[in-house]
Amino acid sequence: MLREYKASIFQALAHPTRIAIVEVLREGEVSARAIQDRLGIEQANLSQHLAILRSRQIVAHRKEGNQVFYSLRHRVLGKVLDLMRQYFQANLADAAQMLDEVRAERPAR
Repeated sequence: MLREYKASIFQALAHPTRIAIVEVLREGEVSARAIQDRLGIEQANLSQHLAILRSRQIVAHRKEGNQVFYSLRHRVLGKVLDLMRQYFQANLADAAQMLDEVRAERPAR
């Protein structure tokens, strides 16, 4: 069951736009309009992505007048994104090192 929960969270984050939304919300509560402006996406598209993040309980929302404000339910998700960045950078460093080794092995012309 825990693995299924983890998988559902990763599935929800498996789209670059949803990751961008989470990154915006790391800074704190933001209106849907501000998210839309910052990311430069259509309102309908943003609504679809926010619905997925809400359904997985990644974001919380509240209404104030005719605006809806969003925030991360748990700030630890920002740390998860930081770890993913570190993982990416480590893989990138490994690939760069292998490329250097391949270039060093190439015979001179």
